[in-house]
Amino acid sequence: MKNNNSRDLSHHILPNSATMVGVCIMVISIVKSMAPGLANYLIDKALAIDSLLFMISALLSFSSLRLDRCTEGLERWAEMIFLLGLISMTLITVVFSFEII
Repeated sequence: MKNNNSRDLSHHILPNSATMVGVCIMVISIVKSMAPGLANYLIDKALAIDSLLFMISALLSFSSLRLDRCTEGLERWAEMIFLLGLISMTLITVVFSFEII
């Protein structure tokens, strides 16, 4: 049985993960419109992987909301993958902003 904190977390992870997938797609389209280069290529691929992380997080969160059993484990994984996606997006942003590559 789920507690209220668990239910609230899943309700927050799902829409935010879906939004972050959209953000990744938008930034990929911006990078694709720029001049080709190694940095743009790497950022493009890193954001594609990042969008997959956010999508997996959204699917796990959705499953946590829909299933009656084993939801705490799904929600925990959704949370960890969402945080991994946020961390990687922050690193990609730093690389993109300061043109470190």
